[in-house]
Amino acid sequence: MAMALAQHRESSSDSSINKHLDGGKYVRYTAEQVEALERVYAECPKPSSLRRQQLIRECPILSNIEPKQIKVWFQNRRCREKQKKESSRLQTVNRKLTAMNKLLMEENDRLQKQVSQLVCENGYMKQQLHTVNTSAADANCDSLSTTPQHSLRDTNSPAGLLSIAEETLAEFLSKATGTAVDWVQMPGMKPGPDSVGIFTISQSCSGVAARACGLVSLEPIKIAEILKDRPSWSRDCRNLEVFTMFPAGNGGTIELVYAQKFAPTTLAPARDFWTLRYTTTLENGSLVVCERSLSGSGAGPSAAAAAQFVRAEVLPSGYLIRPCEGGGSIIHIVDHLNLEAWSVPEVLRPLYESSKVIAQKMTIAALRYIRQIAQETSGEVVYSLGRQPAVLRTFSQRLSRGFNDAINGFNDDGWSIMNCDGTEDVIIAINSSKSFSSTSNPANALSFLGGVLCAKASMLLQNIAPAVLVRFLREHRSEWADFNVDAYCAASLKAGTNAYPGMRPTRFTGSQIIMPLGHTIEHEELLEVIRLEGHSFVQEDAFVSRDIHLLQICSGIDENAVGACSELVFAPIDEMFPDDGPLLPSGFRVIPLDSKSSDTQDSLTTNRTLDLTSSLEVGPATNHAAGDTSSCRNTRSVLTIAFQFPFESNLRDNVATMARQYVRSVISSVQRVAMAISPSGLNPAVGSKLSPGSPETLTLAHWICRSYSYHLGAELLRSESLGGDSILKNLWQHQDAILCCSLKSQPVFIFANQAGLDMLETTLVALQDITLDKLFDESGRKALCSDFGKLMQQGYACLPAGICISTMGRHVSYEQAFAWKVLEADESTVHCLAFSFVNWSFV
Repeated sequence: MAMALAQHRESSSDSSINKHLDGGKYVRYTAEQVEALERVYAECPKPSSLRRQQLIRECPILSNIEPKQIKVWFQNRRCREKQKKESSRLQTVNRKLTAMNKLLMEENDRLQKQVSQLVCENGYMKQQLHTVNTSAADANCDSLSTTPQHSLRDTNSPAGLLSIAEETLAEFLSKATGTAVDWVQMPGMKPGPDSVGIFTISQSCSGVAARACGLVSLEPIKIAEILKDRPSWSRDCRNLEVFTMFPAGNGGTIELVYAQKFAPTTLAPARDFWTLRYTTTLENGSLVVCERSLSGSGAGPSAAAAAQFVRAEVLPSGYLIRPCEGGGSIIHIVDHLNLEAWSVPEVLRPLYESSKVIAQKMTIAALRYIRQIAQETSGEVVYSLGRQPAVLRTFSQRLSRGFNDAINGFNDDGWSIMNCDGTEDVIIAINSSKSFSSTSNPANALSFLGGVLCAKASMLLQNIAPAVLVRFLREHRSEWADFNVDAYCAASLKAGTNAYPGMRPTRFTGSQIIMPLGHTIEHEELLEVIRLEGHSFVQEDAFVSRDIHLLQICSGIDENAVGACSELVFAPIDEMFPDDGPLLPSGFRVIPLDSKSSDTQDSLTTNRTLDLTSSLEVGPATNHAAGDTSSCRNTRSVLTIAFQFPFESNLRDNVATMARQYVRSVISSVQRVAMAISPSGLNPAVGSKLSPGSPETLTLAHWICRSYSYHLGAELLRSESLGGDSILKNLWQHQDAILCCSLKSQPVFIFANQAGLDMLETTLVALQDITLDKLFDESGRKALCSDFGKLMQQGYACLPAGICISTMGRHVSYEQAFAWKVLEADESTVHCLAFSFVNWSFV
């Protein structure tokens, strides 16, 4: 307050007055009046506060000032405060832009050096082509220059380790800011105003390498602490342990680190690393954390501890963190690995030989995590249900780690394979020592459980977009999940309610409510609670809620985003949603195996609808698949499924049988969905030629159009569209939403064109779960009931404007709707009812 008064007095030409503009003239206040007004403003800054009015009335020195003048003074005071905040914000933005401009200039200098080096190498190679006699000498020189000097160092002495650390530092800096690696732009990550940073991958070097540069609003020491704690941010890091740490002579620190990395599928072993990590400060004030693998006898922990791992190599990598003026840091991240791709099946080698995968899983993930922490620290991120960001982040990490634990099934965690002779498609693993509790509160462990059983499998999928598959599995859970199995797992969370599936059968009402909790800054991962509504078949339990709640993370569902994989991981939770509740994650992971070398956009925007006419070329429908590197045809993905089930000791074999059958049924459902999602494989350059792959659908299209003309006396399609197979294509592309429902006691939809599927926000696979009564709102159902008799008597009816409800709960308005009987070929048998909604739109 004293400082504010001093500023007011200094800014005035006369120390006893303060001027404010009121109605075009200045009003002069004494210093005592200004001090009184400042006290009132400090206590009650809101203009409508009754307390402010009371304070003004209680202050004698303000009694001779008109209320209008006091109001103007407060308005001017708020304006000055807003100007100060805006000025501070603009200064912060300017500092960030200055730092980013500096980073871009440095990157431009590096690229110019790289171009100069390539030009020199090109000239040198031309010269060598004309000087054949010197080739032998050159080969000898090359062989001497490529001898790794650090291999001759003594790794058992501090002096030898310090020498290796200094070499690692030099090699890392040459990769981070120099031309030691030929970096090219990461496909799909175009720099721009909204870009997180600059991302590049290696074009040609030993191993796989990726690099990222970006601006982060955190101090260098804080960034280094976060990045060195790799298990806290890397979902693939199982464990990291520092075995030895000693100071280096220049004020730095040398550490010997053993780290373990999860395998992404059940088809390949996990990786581990034995590395030297060097932390030091450069002369210019930059903080460096660099790392490289060590070799030699006795490297790392005992052989028994690493028996389930393949030893991989870290080539000089690390983090260069430079402080910025006014706060924040510029960070350079380099990851350079040799993942020993020879040890995995040939079909999986693209995962271990791709620099793009390393960038997605490690380099980009690290920069995004730091930016996430920075935004949470500054208060820019707001989450639902009053949860703190750290709590929600812990939930996501626990779900991901639990899913990775289930996929890998390490012996030292207590997992063992149950009755596996190598021919089973589904692997059953048992863990009798697994603590079914939160890591933060082991006292909540459900001690009555006999253990946890995991049923898991991996399979190859052809011609499928992982984002589309996972998005479908998320939005249409009833297509693949068994509600009774979910109820069994959910009941296991409560002591005394554990039971074998089928003892208290329930049914799923079909209602799935998704309640978002939070998301990462780029929405690449979502955290949400799923509520599944269920009712008991038992009469005495009819009024007891059988709802199931699932905590779920979903990632990689944006086809335009650049992601290493798409995941859907979930676990049943108590409806009270405690922070330390036990989690037993299950789910799906779909990883594309064929990565592109460039981000060339597909010439065809594939129709991603699950439709019966997937073998037909019906033209582009939407553009949300544009630019997606995983949506091209003739690509492969590996799908990994892992489901965990708690069990009591006396029910172990029964639960194992149930789990195996359930996972097999899930696999069958996913394969059915994947076949529907797969594009037709037609070459668009040849032309849109219809295939007679769906004769039933073609026949239905003829019946729909002919019956419309018969009942309403008009053509549904243009006359030139009614010949041959083109009728189905034109019906599919019709602008009005056309739907057909069966004539059963409870009519269900059996067909819809593209507009109809878009209106209902569903697919043809899930369409058959939607009944006619769920289509309309209350007034629409009344209108249909009043006209239903007319429809059945004369064969058609015209419905007034109304509201429909999509499967996602959104309201859809339409100007008019027509309903008519669809007659079969003999024109006497009614096959179904058809509806056409004109000029529909989301409200």
